[in-house]
Amino acid sequence: MSEDLRDAEAAFLRYEAVRSRLPAARFPAEAVFARDLGEVADRWDGFILDAFGVLNVGETPIPGAVERMADLRRRGKKLCVLTNAASYTRAEALVKYRRLGFDFTADEVVSSRDVAVGRIGMLMPGAHWAAIAAEGDGFSDIPGRVGDAVADPALFDVADGVLFLSAARWTPVLQVRLQEAVARRGIPIVVANPDLVAPREDGLSQEPGAFAHAVLDAVGGVAHWYGKPFADGFHDACARTGLAPERLAMVGDTLHTDVLGGRAAGMGAVLVADHGLFAGRDVRGYIARSGIVPDAVVATT
Repeated sequence: MSEDLRDAEAAFLRYEAVRSRLPAARFPAEAVFARDLGEVADRWDGFILDAFGVLNVGETPIPGAVERMADLRRRGKKLCVLTNAASYTRAEALVKYRRLGFDFTADEVVSSRDVAVGRIGMLMPGAHWAAIAAEGDGFSDIPGRVGDAVADPALFDVADGVLFLSAARWTPVLQVRLQEAVARRGIPIVVANPDLVAPREDGLSQEPGAFAHAVLDAVGGVAHWYGKPFADGFHDACARTGLAPERLAMVGDTLHTDVLGGRAAGMGAVLVADHGLFAGRDVRGYIARSGIVPDAVVATT
């Protein structure tokens, strides 16, 4: 099983430990600090937005975030949500955001699940997938043959690959089962949510990336990553806006996924400090220790 990462310091250290598996990027010499996104918005023509820690925390919208999106639209800014919540298809994510009060259109939402699903058909045509998913998750959008490996772990012994969508039902026993299958059979893991943790109302939840890295550390193997900080998701989100990467900024709550990924994709990066991974902490120390420097740090969206 992966170590407990539900503390921001532990999560930061774990991100640093797996840094060699993350993209490389260049950063500005220092960040500008501001109160909110509105104060730095004129630096870019559009924004790629994380959801957790930027728009919402769990099922609760961040105060003022709905109004900020409306303000950015009035100022002519292009918007696109890029979320690593791989339990949701784009359509399901859109329903959630509208329920929270946001007015994003279908063309303004990119989920890491959709990024993965759009590519694994070419990666492994006609594959049989052992899916690690949330309760009630459907698989009709996934090419190939798909089974629920949490309900039937024997799939790890016969499937061509593992598709890791959600850690909601994951257990230490299943982690060992997966590691044994990867060590014995060499099956690849497709990780549709590379996050190690995500902010919820009651703290940080551990996400698929944490468990996939633990497998690689324990037994080696091959992983294919879809979602922040990796390039494909940024490519898809950028295409939705119609803008060149340098005219966009990624807005997120983490250094190693949002800021690192945005800068690696050629975008600016804005770190939201007060609602996500670093809530209640001084982000300056984490920026200095990691060398991952955003273009701007704002307290809130």
